[in-house]
Amino acid sequence: MKLLILGGTRFLGRAIVEAALADGHEVTLFNRGRSNPNLFPEVEHLRGDRDGNLEALQGRQWDAVIDTCGYVPRVVGASVALLADVVAHYTFISTISVYAEPFVAGMDESAPVGELLDESVEEITAETYGPLKVLCERVVTQGMNGRSLLVRAGLIVGPHDPTDRFTYWPVRVARGGEVLAPVSPQLPVQFIDVRDIAAWVVRATAVRLTGAYNVTGPETPTSLGEVLETCRDVIGGDAQFTWVEESFLLENGVTPFMELPLWVPTTSTGLMQVDTSKAMAQGLTFRPLASTIADTLAWHQSRSDDYQLQAGLAAEKEAALLAAWHEKLME
Repeated sequence: MKLLILGGTRFLGRAIVEAALADGHEVTLFNRGRSNPNLFPEVEHLRGDRDGNLEALQGRQWDAVIDTCGYVPRVVGASVALLADVVAHYTFISTISVYAEPFVAGMDESAPVGELLDESVEEITAETYGPLKVLCERVVTQGMNGRSLLVRAGLIVGPHDPTDRFTYWPVRVARGGEVLAPVSPQLPVQFIDVRDIAAWVVRATAVRLTGAYNVTGPETPTSLGEVLETCRDVIGGDAQFTWVEESFLLENGVTPFMELPLWVPTTSTGLMQVDTSKAMAQGLTFRPLASTIADTLAWHQSRSDDYQLQAGLAAEKEAALLAAWHEKLME
């Protein structure tokens, strides 16, 4: 397969390129050349900007395109308009954040999606991110006349994750001691190793799968308690988990998901319990959680010694919160 990848040098895009090359596909990358420009010297690199500079794509043909970095419908629409007649299939990386509240456990691909009251909005915020992806999906589906795959990805984790929205936990458990954990060991969580979603995306693109698919994991329902216990089993050490009530965390200004990764408020836990049976029926598989944890920690340890995590509680804030929580329990 002659495959064009929009992006391709950061996290998911990088993993998709690796999966495509491993499967023997001929890969072309189109990006600005700003992130990891020296990656993949063996493939063709086209330089440009999706927002107004697509000239490098003109006059070319590919079997398929995988769009890893589309967030604004106007920009995605420009790529679709240019490529619709020169590619047979378009894969768009979307998000489970497309779904509208209230989030109900077991949501499948037919669940209602979010809407923007003003569809001219292009600023990406926590509130607009999902609805903008909805509009991007619509542009792709219409522009490709149904020859498209919409990958509604959950939280993607693993090596090279720039957000650290999973990395925090292996790193924190490795540090040991008393670990502040949110809400309850039974808190449901979903996420997928970047290498697993990448492999599925490449295979699904090769067979020209169409329609929307929820793509997250793991295969069986998992709790935050299981994740943290597995971290300790893999890493060893003396980490002990103190489970702190959600109301206390919110009252003390702890930000869900970013300061305590994998925690979404209990009113939104349906977003961590979406139905992935459709993708699994089309070959989605998952590596063991222990492998993701070990590989994520090993990658993190290869970073510079002064690297600061982009997510998770600062040690001083965690200690202060734990002290306040224990004081509260003594009242």
